[in-house]
Amino acid sequence: MKVVAVIPARGGSKSIPEKNIKKFCGKPLIAWTILEAKKSKKVNHIIVSTDSPDIARIAKHYGAEVPFVRPMEFATETAGIEPVMKHAYEWLIKNRKYKADALALLFATNPLRKFFHINEAIKIMKKTDCDSVVSVNETPANHTPFWTLVREKNGTVSLFGGVSLKNIHNRRQDFPHPCYARNELIYLLKPKNLYDNPSRLYGEKIELYATDPVYEVDINTLEDWTMSEIKFKSLNKKK
Repeated sequence: MKVVAVIPARGGSKSIPEKNIKKFCGKPLIAWTILEAKKSKKVNHIIVSTDSPDIARIAKHYGAEVPFVRPMEFATETAGIEPVMKHAYEWLIKNRKYKADALALLFATNPLRKFFHINEAIKIMKKTDCDSVVSVNETPANHTPFWTLVREKNGTVSLFGGVSLKNIHNRRQDFPHPCYARNELIYLLKPKNLYDNPSRLYGEKIELYATDPVYEVDINTLEDWTMSEIKFKSLNKKK
């Protein structure tokens, strides 16, 4: 299976200026994702999709390919990730005659990702022939719809979905099924999903890859950054 890792890295970032290349535990943030992807022997190409010359230069330094400049229409704050992935996939076909069997979407905002997360997702796709593999953590009980409270328009309080509190499960063991939250470690998808209407990462047959929650971070604020560095250092100290 020919797997292309795509690391999206837009230049503009308002919450944390130059976030993707800001030093995180001694290296530019994006470097950690590139270095782990390089450790995976199951990834054939590592593509950084960016509109920034500075990000491109640093990405190349750490071993990624930056074969194109991301078109401006895909580099705005409101642009979705699907057009970015589709552009990378089609660019490789058009310019290199290279057609990927699967695309691994790796967000640089989770620098705790390890190469084995990539390998495990690929293993799941090969075994199940699914359309996508999504990395997740099991959701803590109080964050599931079964114990989430909402205020309705009429002012009454109910469980998510309008379920009366009279029907609340008293024990998490009584939940009808576990719930999962995406953790941004990896989305592995077949390119055909991007041609659905509307375009989506997931496709029809989806497999969940439940990972250890210790690897969950998503850096969007300075507070996220600080806590993620503490977590990163702790994990590496244990190693």
